[in-house]
Amino acid sequence: MRVILARPAHRCESGAVSSSLPGTPTPTDVRPVGAPPFAAPGSVVHWTYRGAGWVHGAPQHVNPMRVVRDDERGLVAWLAEGTVLLQPRYPDGGTFRERPLSERFLPSTQRDRISARARWRGPGILRIAPTDRPFSVWLFWSTQGQFAGWYANLENPLLRAGDRCFTSDHVLDVWITADGQVRWKDEDELAEAVAQGRYTEAQAQALRTHGEQAIDEFRSGAWMFDARWTSWRAPADWTVPHLPDDAHWQLDLLDRGGRGSPG
Repeated sequence: MRVILARPAHRCESGAVSSSLPGTPTPTDVRPVGAPPFAAPGSVVHWTYRGAGWVHGAPQHVNPMRVVRDDERGLVAWLAEGTVLLQPRYPDGGTFRERPLSERFLPSTQRDRISARARWRGPGILRIAPTDRPFSVWLFWSTQGQFAGWYANLENPLLRAGDRCFTSDHVLDVWITADGQVRWKDEDELAEAVAQGRYTEAQAQALRTHGEQAIDEFRSGAWMFDARWTSWRAPADWTVPHLPDDAHWQLDLLDRGGRGSPG
C-alpha cells in the first residue's frame, strides 16, 4: 500500500488556509469527510489516528465504530463500550501519559511504542467529525448514563478511504461541561511539546486558533454541538464491531484491567 502525506487545510480566523501543521499519512485514494460516497447508518468504519511520521507497520490507533450519520455535513459515529481497538503502547504495556512529561514528546520516546490490542471499557462515545474542521467533537456520558460534556479533540480534518478514516491527533484539546463551562486541556503538554521539538511555536499557535474555533462554534450553536445529540442512544440491535481483518499487534492487553484509549 502506497502512503502519502495529506496536508490538512487549517482555516484561520481571517479565512486564510494554513498548512503549518504536519499532514496525516494516508493511502493515495482518500477523500475528505463530507464528500460522497456516504456510508449507511449502522455500517462499520475504522477511525484511525496516525502520527505525522507514521510508516506502514508502525503502531496506530484503530477504533471500530458504527455510523450514525454520514452526509455533506460530516461523519457521526459511535464507539461502543467493550470495543476491541488497537493503540500504541510501550512493551511493558505502559501508556504515553505514564512517561515523564519532560520526555514525553522526544522522538526516542515516540519510537519505543508497539501495537497493542486493548478494550474500551468506558461508556460509549459519540464522535462527530464536521466537514472542513480541524477538530472532532466527542460526547461523553457517565456510567449512570448522564451526559457529561463535549470534548473538542484537535486533529487534522478527517480523510476517508473505503471503510477507513484517517487523521492525526494533536496535543491541545478543549473540554466543555454539560452546563457549558469551557476549559482548555493539556496546555502544559503543549508547552513541553514545543520545548521538545514536537511542534514549533507557530504550530502551537495554530492549535490554539483551532481550539478557539471549536469554542466559537459551541457558543454559536453549531450542529455538532446541538443539544439533541446529548439524548441520542445507540439502537438496541447494534452489535459491537470488530477490528479489520488485516489488524496486527505485538501486545495483547484484553485481559488486563483499565480501559484502552480511543485516541
